[in-house]
Amino acid sequence: MPDLTSEQTRCLAAVDHAAMVADLAELVAIPSVTGTDAEADAQAWMAYRMDAMGLQVDHWQMDVEALTAADGYPGREAARSQAWGLVATTVPTGDGPTLILQGHVDVVPPGDLGRWPGRDPFAARVQSGSMHGRGTVDMKAGLVCNLAALAAVQAAGVALRGTVALHSVVSEEDGGLGAFGTLARGYTGDACIITEPTSGTVICANAGALTFELTVPGQATHGATPYAGHSAVDAYLPLHAALAELEAERNVDVDDLMAEYPLAYPISVGTVRAGDWASTVPDLLTVSGRMGVAIGEDPARAREALSQRVASVCAADPWLRDHPATVRWPGGQFASGALPAGHPLLALVQDAVADANRVPRPRPRAAPYGSDLRLYSAAGIPTVHLGPGEVRHAHSPDEQVPLAQLQTVTFALVLAILRMTAAT
Repeated sequence: MPDLTSEQTRCLAAVDHAAMVADLAELVAIPSVTGTDAEADAQAWMAYRMDAMGLQVDHWQMDVEALTAADGYPGREAARSQAWGLVATTVPTGDGPTLILQGHVDVVPPGDLGRWPGRDPFAARVQSGSMHGRGTVDMKAGLVCNLAALAAVQAAGVALRGTVALHSVVSEEDGGLGAFGTLARGYTGDACIITEPTSGTVICANAGALTFELTVPGQATHGATPYAGHSAVDAYLPLHAALAELEAERNVDVDDLMAEYPLAYPISVGTVRAGDWASTVPDLLTVSGRMGVAIGEDPARAREALSQRVASVCAADPWLRDHPATVRWPGGQFASGALPAGHPLLALVQDAVADANRVPRPRPRAAPYGSDLRLYSAAGIPTVHLGPGEVRHAHSPDEQVPLAQLQTVTFALVLAILRMTAAT
């Protein structure tokens, strides 16, 4: 591993770990569930911090209606009355490249409060070296790392030939409206690091995810005479089996970056709703679920594959032939995304992790979930993920992030900033 320059050493020494921990606790305390007004509160908190750093801050209210009608709109699942964009940039001393550090402030709902060790999910607590609370790992710890890395460079007095841009977005959890609106405002860069949790690796590609809905008709009758009608539940069963068969076929040959996952591209059913009375044969069943999109696959082809499979089952089934199921694609529509093969951003980030922390280079891999990576990549901005924590803790009833990894990731971000944008 190469020796660090005095400038790099000075910047790493300026990282304030205690301040990061305090900032994370404050940010977790804002219950910024996707689509709620607290999203705006979290953006206001981030904007205040960015302004205090002397950055050029653009904090604007997005035109949700216009974005919804725009080409490439990524879809959303949560109802919302507002969406706020936030970008803060340094003032360059030359014409160097722009490095984007990106993260989202929105979090998923906490779910059953009884599963959260008797505590408020938004009251951060530290236990055994980790901070627990909704949004700690997904991904407010990453946002805090972004702020801390740039603050350390500033504190060390290093001049930047290029620009560092901090992008804080909303609505990542349900489709990516915030990133979509930020890019639509004209913000771009030469590279982007999204500080999502990466479990000690560098994510350089992600699979896509499409929300689907199946509606299956039945014929209602009294529960005592089911033979006089047809249960929508029974009608759905061959379709459920067909989804499993399609899933198996789509996972026979997967990208090498996805090979470590037991199931790279799942087709999962999330909700099943049928009937309105216990003694009535249900006349309608609605299923909503998630379909994985392979790396490099056109989402339209994935949608067509599922729609065709449903149509073929209906054509072969005595009931469904005359009462076919319908397919809709509401909610989030995540395409896949990938860093171009051989792009130097991967090596830059791997080396930054290794050199800053005196550890082996982290390995590259892909993620089996959708993220804002695909929107930045589609906009021509090479993008990777590098962030603290294990993704398995995201969305869990006791979400947590190891506090030591805040420093590990921030050190790497500091070196990435210096090696890409510093004047010397």
